[in-house]
Amino acid sequence: MTVIVRDLRPQDPADVESFAHVRHLALPFVLWTPAGVLHRLVHTHPDAHYRSLVAEQDGEVIGTAQLGLAHDSPEPGQGYLNIYVRPDRTRRGAGALLVRTAEEHLAAHGATKLFSWVLDEPHNREFAERQGYRASRCAHFLRLDLANGTLPPLQPLPPGVELRTAADFADDPRFFFELDAETSGDEPSDVDTELTDYDMWIEENWKHPLLDHALTTIALVDGRPAAFSAAHTDGTGRYATAMTGTARAFRGRGLAKLAKNASLHRARAAGCTEALTGNDAGNEPMLAINKWFGYEICATEVRHVRELP
Repeated sequence: MTVIVRDLRPQDPADVESFAHVRHLALPFVLWTPAGVLHRLVHTHPDAHYRSLVAEQDGEVIGTAQLGLAHDSPEPGQGYLNIYVRPDRTRRGAGALLVRTAEEHLAAHGATKLFSWVLDEPHNREFAERQGYRASRCAHFLRLDLANGTLPPLQPLPPGVELRTAADFADDPRFFFELDAETSGDEPSDVDTELTDYDMWIEENWKHPLLDHALTTIALVDGRPAAFSAAHTDGTGRYATAMTGTARAFRGRGLAKLAKNASLHRARAAGCTEALTGNDAGNEPMLAINKWFGYEICATEVRHVRELP
């Protein structure tokens, strides 16, 4: 009955499948697939010292952890660890053992400040507090019923505005990287982000197995990339917005809404039945856009922080 913690075995398909399954049970508001889990493990930047851990009891995976350094932040020494245990396998010590193992690894690579997302439920928050973490900002998971809900009608495009898909730019997506870098840097967060490595972005993001190039939509204004909505799909009818943003020079014109609406309509036509997304609780403009689409909050996470001694 002893619980052990070890690294995920990327060469073992059953192990990767178990990791994704535990994540799905604990956090069903996110798309978890073996391909996505494996891609992140293999293609995360080496400077992140990234690891995927599992907690195992009697040969069964009952807990998971993803951890690393925020290598793309201008402030050094920041790390993250996100721990999820099967809801029906809690109170066996798996979570605490995963936290301890993750903290030791991150501290060994220079982390002095750690961040972790925790579901906003009493026993989860109490667990985080017992591990020495204090609550910070909140974020919401939102869900839209594409099968039975009603999407806003497609709007006529303003003069000079054109909607294209990521598939249209398969030969040269650099502008998409630049758009992603600018908008990601403005996202509300405890950790600032600076995307500067185009080649690494290609491996981590553009080649991500869940990124749906046909549904990811870019708005161009007079030929200039202005806004986008990146779409992930898992092949089971579930669609998730990975990121929606507008370049600073084009904000306030409803371009992100146009891009996301077009993507959602195409997703429904392609057979997607459920749309998921997430928003920082302080990101009022994006929350308002998602409310306009009909999304409803289905869960909340609280970012927790710990300063290492």
